[in-house]
Parts: sequence; C-alpha cells; structure tokens
Amino acid sequence: MNRNNVFDVIKNCVLEILPDLATHKFEDSDSLEALGANSMNKADIVMLALEELALAIPRIEAFGPKSIGELTDLLHGKMA
Repeated sequence: MNRNNVFDVIKNCVLEILPDLATHKFEDSDSLEALGANSMNKADIVMLALEELALAIPRIEAFGPKSIGELTDLLHGKMA
C-alpha cells in the first residue's frame, strides 16, 4: 500500500467520525483539531485507521503527529 492509499484510509476514517467534512478538500497540513475533532474523535479516528490498515502499534505513537500528513507518514512507515 502506498502513501496515498494510507492518506485515503485516514481521510475516510475522519469522514466516518466527522461526516460534516464531506465537502472538505483534505490536505497533508490539516490538523484534526482544526477540522473540529475533539480528543475522543481523534482516538476513534486513530483506532479506525489502525484497524483498517491492520497495524498493531501502541496508539500513543499515533497521537504525536500534528497533521494528517504526519499521521499518514507515521502509519505508512509502520507498514514497511
């Protein structure tokens, strides 16, 4: 799976938790906070993404990235 696929998985997880963003054009620089995600939303998004990507990493690692692009890079790197 390439980086763009991982980005799409994360984007779809965000849309599942925050459906009001359906018309938003997602960018690497978007932060979940700026998109309106609270801490519970962020936890749900990360959990869904890890499940979708079949990754078993400590969730705490996935809370460090500040943007969707950084989260994409982290998860994509864990897939190798």
